Amino acid sequence: MSPDPVAVEEVVAEQVADLCVAAPAEGEKPKKEKKPKPQKEKKEKPAQGGGKELKKETQLGLSTKKADDFSKWYSELVVASELISYYDVSGCYILRPWAFSMWEVVQRWFDDNIKKLGVQNAYFPMFITEDVLNTEKDHVEGFAPEVAWVTRAGNSEMDKPIAIRPTSETVMYPYYAQWIRSHRDLPLRLNQWTNVVRWEFKYPTPFIRSREFLWQEGHTAFATQAEADTEVRQILDFYAGVYQELLAVPVTQGQKSDKEKFAGALYTTTVEAFIPDNGRGVQGATSHCLGQNFSKMFGIEFETEDHGKSHAWQNSWGLTTRSLGVMIMTHGDDKGLVLPPRVAPKQVVIIPIPKSSSAPEQVAAMFEQVKAFKASLESSSVRVETDYRTNYTPGWKYNHWELRGVPIRMELGPKDMDNKTVVLARRDTGAKEFVPWDQVATRVPELLEQIQADMLAKAKARYDACVETVTTWDAFMAALNNKHMALAPWADEEEVEEDVKKRSATADAMGAKTLCIPFEQPPLPEGAVCFASGKPAKNWALWGRSY
Repeated sequence: MSPDPVAVEEVVAEQVADLCVAAPAEGEKPKKEKKPKPQKEKKEKPAQGGGKELKKETQLGLSTKKADDFSKWYSELVVASELISYYDVSGCYILRPWAFSMWEVVQRWFDDNIKKLGVQNAYFPMFITEDVLNTEKDHVEGFAPEVAWVTRAGNSEMDKPIAIRPTSETVMYPYYAQWIRSHRDLPLRLNQWTNVVRWEFKYPTPFIRSREFLWQEGHTAFATQAEADTEVRQILDFYAGVYQELLAVPVTQGQKSDKEKFAGALYTTTVEAFIPDNGRGVQGATSHCLGQNFSKMFGIEFETEDHGKSHAWQNSWGLTTRSLGVMIMTHGDDKGLVLPPRVAPKQVVIIPIPKSSSAPEQVAAMFEQVKAFKASLESSSVRVETDYRTNYTPGWKYNHWELRGVPIRMELGPKDMDNKTVVLARRDTGAKEFVPWDQVATRVPELLEQIQADMLAKAKARYDACVETVTTWDAFMAALNNKHMALAPWADEEEVEEDVKKRSATADAMGAKTLCIPFEQPPLPEGAVCFASGKPAKNWALWGRSY
């Protein structure tokens, strides 16, 4: 059973006052994140009997509505729902158990799938020497502003600074060069679950943009490009599965433009999410084909079957805890989190509701029935919480678990005991239904699957409604001003993309960029021209303002 919560509304107001989800306008100086002020714990007055209303209860819920101020709503929500706490270092956050358990679900699902492909887990150190980091020029230039350096040990200045990994290509590949000598050593497919540090960013936002975050990063090597190309798409499908099958978040799969691809990569593929409430795209996860660029830089060479020499074809791919932030933004409402059942730490909370006048034996019988339901559901792999607390009213407990996003609330009161039924209340829609006791074990798993499907369908409908097909600059800008994405024909040139970013910036919003070139392309009409430059169009690109 969860510990008694503390007053959160006042805590949130001070902790998140200056945190804003939206990035600053182009050229604006990044703002500092204020440390939350220490809060005095507020003692709660116990209820006088389980069924009586408290005169003074801890206030739950959010003070800001999602539609009124999305940034403030999100900032309140991640604290009030006990997902994170702020840390002394700006841009770093403590992931509390409710958040970390969801990350563990993602980890297990993805880890199981990559192991079926033959990927193995390993771990490499977080420190990189400056010489090694500078081995691949384009790569290090892409990360240079984000690299954190260790320059001091105790009271002594270090002879050479040591970088903390922003990603691990340069950490791992010198050893790939040692391990790969022959075609028999390939493929080499490793993954690590770890943290990385990227210090420079425009604005701290929990889960979405932080200086330290958790992720997995896969690094693989193959004898041929065909093998590498195949894996790139397999991994991208897994990333789409994380978002759509687990988090109930729709995404578009596609390839990044040359301007937006990973530094040093041959090409980058991506899954792109979108937040309709603020009109921002989010890069969900990326799978890169590195070609032979890194293998040539690091000397990853092998003897072929015909006794020749060849450089390995390499991939790298990563998914971060940003995925949780996208889920929170997509599904959360004015009451709090709305969690898809497959990732919810607890899928059902059972709340017994005895009357204050109930005899002790009646309360005991009700609690025993709750225990029986819990055991029955857990035997079907349903994650169950029970809330026996008598010092809070039923309404307060309903609000508490709604704030935390539990998909189903099961209520059991005196009338339900008499009728041998329970009430099941859905978090996503608020719909209630009465279920006989002998059907609970089958109905709850069915309802959880229905909730999962309904949440994805609802999010997909909103996502699709935010994609506007445009062919002119005016229509493009109208789509952006509607907080939508724009699917537009373009010349596929870096200069055009840079020009679009500058021209589409306004006093209130950053410029747009390509989110991806979708794999599923509408037919390109003969003679189609780029919406921005008037040059011959080469493909359709999905554009938008983004995090």
